[in-house]
Amino acid sequence: MKRYLTILGVATLLAACSDSNTLQVPPATEAPEPEPPAPGATFEVTTTNLTAGQPLSPIALIAHTDTLRVFTIGEAASEGLELLAEGGDNSGLLDEFDGRGEVSGEAPVGPGASETLTLELDSDDTAATVLSVITMLVNTNDAITGVTGMDLAPLAVGDSVTVDAGAYDTGTEANSEAAGTIPGPADSGEGFNETRDDVGDQVTMHPGVVTAADGLDGSVLMQIHRFDNPVARITVTRIQ
Repeated sequence: MKRYLTILGVATLLAACSDSNTLQVPPATEAPEPEPPAPGATFEVTTTNLTAGQPLSPIALIAHTDTLRVFTIGEAASEGLELLAEGGDNSGLLDEFDGRGEVSGEAPVGPGASETLTLELDSDDTAATVLSVITMLVNTNDAITGVTGMDLAPLAVGDSVTVDAGAYDTGTEANSEAAGTIPGPADSGEGFNETRDDVGDQVTMHPGVVTAADGLDGSVLMQIHRFDNPVARITVTRIQ
């Protein structure tokens, strides 16, 4: 009987230990599933300089609502557009818009050269989003080229659209072509000047430069600085 009770006690102790060990094992937990990536849309924008002697200032890409325009023919240029058109500085223009997406090139684009920039949007809903691409012809007083309000909604992933862009006169600085008034390498003169001395003070198609080769006394521009439309080719490809 004493031996039986001893065996029973050992068995009970082992069972208790077994139950204790079982209770100490933490329950298994499942790893949380990763959140899906946020939807977005990505575009590659290639700008090609079609001129013979007009470098383009660093390209500005602006994604904005379809209710806005970077410029409108017949209306006065904004302060940001004036800053770009007279000195090639696009920072003020980028600041004027609503933050859907802005990108700036890092350097001028020379004659015959191209630059591709990538524009990323937080949302893939492009129904009310348009694209503007703006740059200055730097061997001029205030000429720009580009497109404003390009509709992005029709572009599915893999689609491309190409447009040829003409030259526009922002109407903020007289086209004197005089020494000290042109920021490009033809003169290395003054860029932005807050005084608007162009009679029109409105954006129009650019009439072109006259140059010293045409007999314009005091012009620092030569025949190579002339340009005909189009002056730039812009290709937009949706890659995501």
